[in-house]
Amino acid sequence: MPTIPEAGKPSPAQPPHQARQVAESFGVDAERYDRARPRYPDDLIDQIVSASPGPDVLDVGCGTGIAARQFQAAGCTVLGVEPDARMADFARRAGVETEVATFEAWDPAGRAFDAVVAGTAWHWVDPAVGAAKAAQVLRPGGLLAVFAHVFEAPSAVSEAFAEVYQRVVPEMRSLMQPPGRAVDLYQAGFAKFADGIREVGGFGDPEQRRYDWEQAYTREAYLEFLPTTGGLTRLSPGQLDEVLEGVGAAIDAIGGGFTMPITTLAVTAVRT
Repeated sequence: MPTIPEAGKPSPAQPPHQARQVAESFGVDAERYDRARPRYPDDLIDQIVSASPGPDVLDVGCGTGIAARQFQAAGCTVLGVEPDARMADFARRAGVETEVATFEAWDPAGRAFDAVVAGTAWHWVDPAVGAAKAAQVLRPGGLLAVFAHVFEAPSAVSEAFAEVYQRVVPEMRSLMQPPGRAVDLYQAGFAKFADGIREVGGFGDPEQRRYDWEQAYTREAYLEFLPTTGGLTRLSPGQLDEVLEGVGAAIDAIGGGFTMPITTLAVTAVRT
């Protein structure tokens, strides 16, 4: 049975960066997004900070500032760029200086940075523009780092999700994918990110990294998380309630909670 990709990407016929309705739908409930979305592994943050020549970080598609606050806690000064004004407002209230724009349209105004990072956001950036703009604003020796989580729910949960999704929103069946394939598919996507960076020039050879970890979810915590994923952010309240009811019943049937395997993938490249 299929599972649902976490990022809620559009169908392959439409490049993700062109799907602005999806890309800018996460701010429908910014508070929930910030509460429910997992943070990034400390090892990833530490390695990016250690590899950067200084503390000035530009966070592309910063959302509510989840990654930005982790970099701040590690001693960095962070500027966020976020196209959704609702998400940007939350990030500012959380202490992250944030400018509202897509990365493609954003004006750096002569500013330069030691690191450009993008957490679960680089697929929303035009691949022909993103790496070139990162190269433009990075100081020599600066680091470009793009990263994202991959989630693999237990089969009992993913199968219930697929069944409910098919019944409630069958037109979105293109979002489903075979179980156990999510990491492979995302790794292929990150390989394309690396290829795009190589094609731009101005960077050393990109490096790919992988961080495997787990997170325990209660029924309540998982149902809090699900509405923050791109496949669900645009559903009507009635449709969302049906999906959550079905997935909640599946979690009840396996004891009221489960442990989610999570893989965080990253690509990094140094500005030459």
